[in-house]
Amino acid sequence: MTSPVDDSSFAHAAEALREELVGVRRELHQAVEIGLDLPRTQEILLRELDGLGLEISTGASLSSITAVLRGGRPGPVVLLRGDMDGLPIAEATGLPFASASGAMHACGHDLHMAGMLGAVRVLAERREELPGTVVFMFQPGEEGQAGGRIMIEEGVLSAAGERPVAAYAIHVDSATPRGRLVTREGPMMASASALRMTLHGTGGHAAFPQLGIDPVPVAAQLILAVQTFAARRLPATDQAVISITRLSSDSEASNVLAAAVHLEANIRTLSMTTLETVRAELPALLAGIAEANGCRLESEFIASYPVTYNDPVETRAVLAVLDELVGAERVTRLEAPSMASEDFSYVLQEVPGTLVFVGAAPETGPLPLHSENAVFDDSVIPLQASVLAELAWRRLERDPSRG
Repeated sequence: MTSPVDDSSFAHAAEALREELVGVRRELHQAVEIGLDLPRTQEILLRELDGLGLEISTGASLSSITAVLRGGRPGPVVLLRGDMDGLPIAEATGLPFASASGAMHACGHDLHMAGMLGAVRVLAERREELPGTVVFMFQPGEEGQAGGRIMIEEGVLSAAGERPVAAYAIHVDSATPRGRLVTREGPMMASASALRMTLHGTGGHAAFPQLGIDPVPVAAQLILAVQTFAARRLPATDQAVISITRLSSDSEASNVLAAAVHLEANIRTLSMTTLETVRAELPALLAGIAEANGCRLESEFIASYPVTYNDPVETRAVLAVLDELVGAERVTRLEAPSMASEDFSYVLQEVPGTLVFVGAAPETGPLPLHSENAVFDDSVIPLQASVLAELAWRRLERDPSRG
C-alpha cells in the first residue's frame, strides 16, 4: 500500500494551507445562512472550488454542491460530507469576525466547510496518484431540515457513476480538547423524532370547571406519563430519551378554561426496535389516559433523523488510521453514543462509513455547541483536512474485493 505519509503526508500539505483555510472559515462565519437555501455560502464555496478540475453540480431544491474528483488510477468511489448551514442564534462571542445577522455558526459547520475545502485541495494536488474517485458532499439543512436525505434523493450517491463504497464526515466539538479525535463502532448518535399532540376538552368558565372538561390537568397527566414511559416500558439496556419540549393552550384569558392543549414530545433512541416500540405504544397509552378523563387526543408521529450508525468494519479501519496519524493517546473510543442526532445518518443508512468528532475547544475552556457563546479553535482545520483526505485515500487503496 502506498499512502502519503511522512514527508509527503497530507498533514504537511494541509498545514501549508492553514492561513488560507482559516480565512475562508471566518468569511463563511460572517456570511452564515440557515436552512436549505444558502446562496451566499454556496457562492463562496463555488469560488474556492473553481479551477481545481472537479465535476461540479448544484442542488435543484437546495443550495447544495456535489464535487467529483476523479483520480488518475482506477479504483472505487469514496464520499466525504461537510455541512453548510448555521442556526437562528444571535451571536454573543465578541469575535472580530462574529456574525451580525442574527444567525450563527454555533455548531461549527463553517469549520466543516473549510476542512472539506482543504481536503479537496490536497487530494486534487495528488490527482494522478489518486486510486479512485472522491465525491465531496457540501450539504445545507443539517440542522433539522434533512438536507442529507434531500441530496440523496437528488442523486448525490450516484454523482460519480457508481455508488461509494464508504463515506466519512468530521464534526468539530467545542467541548472536547483541541485536536482529540473521537468515534466509536456501531451507534454513534441517536435518532430524533417527535410526537405532536392536541388534547381536546370542552373549555368553559374558570369559575365553573365542573360544567366542562378542562384539558389542562389531563395534559399534566400526559406529561408525567411521557416522562416515565422510557423508564418503565423500555429495556434499560437500550437507551431512550423522551422529553416534552412544547406546551401551550388555546385560552387567551385568565378566566377561560382551555378547550385544547398542544404538546410536543422529542424522542431520541439508539435502535429502530426501540423507536418502533415508542411509536406504537406511547400514542396508545396517552390516548387511553385522555379518554379516561373525558378528553380526546389527536397525535402525529414525525420521523426525523435516524440513528447515526458507524459501520464496525469501516470504523475499525478508521481508528487504525487515526491512531497512526495522531497517536493513540489522542484518539478516544467512546464507550456510549451521544443522544444528539446528525443527518449524516441518512448517508450511513445507504453507505458503510464513519462519523468522527474532532476537539476544537478554545484555549479559554470547553463551551457547548448551539450556544450564543460557542467558540471554536480554528487551528484544527488543517487536521480536519488531512484526516478526511487520508481516510479517503486509505479506503481507495484497499483491495476492491473487500469493498
